Amino acid sequence: MDARPGDDAKDEIAPITVRYWASARAAAGTETDDLPVSGPLTLSDVVRRAAALHPGTRLPGVLEACSVLVGDQPVKSRAPDTVLVPPGQTVEFLPPFAGG
Repeated sequence: MDARPGDDAKDEIAPITVRYWASARAAAGTETDDLPVSGPLTLSDVVRRAAALHPGTRLPGVLEACSVLVGDQPVKSRAPDTVLVPPGQTVEFLPPFAGG
């Protein structure tokens, strides 16, 4: 069987999926975005690229106020420049919720 360019699965890198909840979803106007990547990104880069997909919206400010999960792990108070997000991972932005 002849191999053709682009047929090799290892040539493909899964995107980083960004999932927005509540007011972040409203600001983005969508539930999710897929960020094409060629390798890991810092969380800061994920935020910048997600915001750039929705120019003229309030999304950047909303994302700054959000709690963040990378996969199922909370980022908590770690600096976004130190958090690496690998291809194929999901990043979830959870705005503060009222009540309890």
